[in-house]
Amino acid sequence: MDVIERPLDTAAKRVPSGLGLDAPFRWLTRGAALLVVAALGAMLAVLVIWSWPALSRFGPAFIVSGHWNPVTEVFGASAPIAGTLITSAIAMAVGAPMAVGIAIFLNELCPYRLRGPLGVAIELLAAVPSIIYGMWGLFVVAPLFANHVYPVLITWLGPLPVVGQLFQGPPFGIGMLTAGLILAVMVLPFIASVSRQVLASVPAVLREAAYGLGATKWEVARHVLIPHARRGLIGGMMLGLGRALGETMAVTFVIGNAHRISASLLQPGTTISATLANEFTEASGDIYLSSLVALGLILSGVTFLVLLGARYMLARADRKMPT
Repeated sequence: MDVIERPLDTAAKRVPSGLGLDAPFRWLTRGAALLVVAALGAMLAVLVIWSWPALSRFGPAFIVSGHWNPVTEVFGASAPIAGTLITSAIAMAVGAPMAVGIAIFLNELCPYRLRGPLGVAIELLAAVPSIIYGMWGLFVVAPLFANHVYPVLITWLGPLPVVGQLFQGPPFGIGMLTAGLILAVMVLPFIASVSRQVLASVPAVLREAAYGLGATKWEVARHVLIPHARRGLIGGMMLGLGRALGETMAVTFVIGNAHRISASLLQPGTTISATLANEFTEASGDIYLSSLVALGLILSGVTFLVLLGARYMLARADRKMPT
């Protein structure tokens, strides 16, 4: 009995070596999570405090007004807000479908030997600095659009009853459409990289079952891959949208930096980030500086609302999916 009980007693008294570090590790990870929340709260508090003079002076008119005059200290944020939303919408409307299509091609249709080089080439677009995109847009894309693309759009789409208002005016080459297309190129590698990884995680048995039932590649992508990976795809799109909403230098080069709202996408405009980059160092008065900080606060609010809307749509889509 002694021979049998001694090993059992020794095993019962054995303590895991990392048990003493479990509590500090738990507190360390909890502190890291709370630190992120505290940093976000501190940034929002600073934005609110610094922007309060402008918000208290102009009130709700600051958001809906289009006047921006540093000389008379009359400021309105409607033009930068509209430019930010329009350029981001163009970027997502063009870049997101292309990125998902590229991801499906690389995973399902591309020859195996070309998947690696093409994937690396697309991901390298994310490593290009934004100022390089801006210079490329200003010196290459803008003249090309001014001489060849915009005149065609004005000629063929300008006379149309409703859509024509979006394609009217002189072909400057710089404007909302050019900025949106440059942003589409910039967000494409982020969305494509995430989408490719998410689509690759779809179980192979689902593909084989769909092909066994006679489904085509399009039907497999439409009814199997995209619904199964919708969470990851939406996450990649939100990552790209966040890049589009906050992009500064590339947009500043090609948008024209005009504080006005035009019905035409071909005309110059501005965004919140471009306004901050152009005018923050020149802000001399307190109200001028406070108005620029208020633009940053509005951009933070717009980003939060967009992410909140995305989560709502995702939750609604989950409820509609059959179990």
